[in-house]
Amino acid sequence: MADTVREIERKYEAGRDTGAARLPDLSGAASVASVTDEGVRELDAVYYDTADLRLAAAGITLRRRTGGPDEGWHLKLPVAAGERDEIRAPLTVSAIPRALTALVRSRTRDVPLAPLMRIVSRREVRRLLAADGAPLAEASTDTVTATRLTGDETTTSWTEIEIELAEGADPALFDTLEPLLRAAGLRPSKAPSKLARALRETGLGDPRRRPAAAPPVGARAGDHVLAFLRAQVEAVVALDPGARLGTEDAVHQMRVATRRLRSSFRSHGKVVDRRTTDPLAQDLKWLADELGVDRDREVLAERLRDRLDELPRALVRGPVRARLRAWSTSSRQGARRRLTAVLDSARYLALLNRLDALLADPPLRDAAAGPPGAVLARAMLRDYGRLAGRVEHALAAAPGHDRDTALHDARKAAKRARYAAEAATPALGKKAKRFAAQMKSVQTLLGDHQDSVMARGALRTIAAEAEGAGEPTFTFGVLYGREERLAERDERELPGLWERISAQVSALPPA
Repeated sequence: MADTVREIERKYEAGRDTGAARLPDLSGAASVASVTDEGVRELDAVYYDTADLRLAAAGITLRRRTGGPDEGWHLKLPVAAGERDEIRAPLTVSAIPRALTALVRSRTRDVPLAPLMRIVSRREVRRLLAADGAPLAEASTDTVTATRLTGDETTTSWTEIEIELAEGADPALFDTLEPLLRAAGLRPSKAPSKLARALRETGLGDPRRRPAAAPPVGARAGDHVLAFLRAQVEAVVALDPGARLGTEDAVHQMRVATRRLRSSFRSHGKVVDRRTTDPLAQDLKWLADELGVDRDREVLAERLRDRLDELPRALVRGPVRARLRAWSTSSRQGARRRLTAVLDSARYLALLNRLDALLADPPLRDAAAGPPGAVLARAMLRDYGRLAGRVEHALAAAPGHDRDTALHDARKAAKRARYAAEAATPALGKKAKRFAAQMKSVQTLLGDHQDSVMARGALRTIAAEAEGAGEPTFTFGVLYGREERLAERDERELPGLWERISAQVSALPPA
């Protein structure tokens, strides 16, 4: 069983003229009442990676460490600068726990993990305490020896200072301590981790991926489209561990990235050949559908609970909340197991490989060499024209099922136009950004309408289950009526919203 701990820390090294790094007396910091000596710990860790350093390139570390109160297997996933989630598993003799290898599978695919570096640290620990004795942070002086386990076993050594916040401590403590550390000749470490420094100093280089930069001045349309596609592929891969762990919003954001990819393939078919991307789009749709199995019901259940909370108590009759809870959890039995099976499937891993291959050797068409302003603007306007046709069809449809279906189709078109604008923003600037915001407003209104349609369908199902159990169904009828009125409100607002946006878009073109 793996446990997750949020690690927030800063590392320091001696300045050029300081000599060995030494921890100063931190009891003079405003919020630190006392400092206790926690003794010395001997830590011995072996780090694992693929031969081409895929984990290190993504800022991920996987190690087996002995010594210290938390010895065991540790997988560290980056969250933000100086912040990582550490997933811990019990110590085993040699085999990496499956719970951890699964969390890096989107990076490693079928490439084996092997010992890469051994890092031994002699850690002198101090604990910083508040006036009430509550722990604020752990400050340690680490004397480090790193030995490369491949090639000629090159060794390097250094001393560093590490400040790690206690659970729940205020990150502002770092700013409080910084002047004292700098006065002692310490500077923030250039390396984000011990492994990164060891790789550099033993000759394996710095494999870290830099954030994808916007295409440079003079870039062609194809460069902009590929940059957008590359960002979405990286999002899918990076969100995979969070989706497996149940991290808040990870599944939703992963699903959004797959939709952005599919949408961009369609919007930019004149830039990237659809004979190659259409089969990928089919698998991306499969993945999005699988990711949405549990997510859609979860969102719908939250909407129904919110609507129930709005009702006066006199209108809530029978075990309505219990019935909602039973419905919302009925499909979640085994949902995590199902999602993990999808993310471990050969089809998913093959999709990731095919996306990488697409980016490595993109099937570009003639428009890819064109000026980004004109090419990307035309794609936006084509998607807008498609949306306009669907909105007009929806407004002309008879109320009821036909209009509901037409409005849902319009929502998907609005989303596609929005994504096209997002891809164009680095090239077109404020015009594309404004267009994206306009499309989002349409998408939001139509999304709320579709949520109401789905909520009414769910209420019919739940009411039937309640009736079968001999429970009152009055409250479900009240909720159904409210959802009808909300949908009618959205339908009344759409013509005015669309008229305003159409007038603004007609003033484009953003080329």
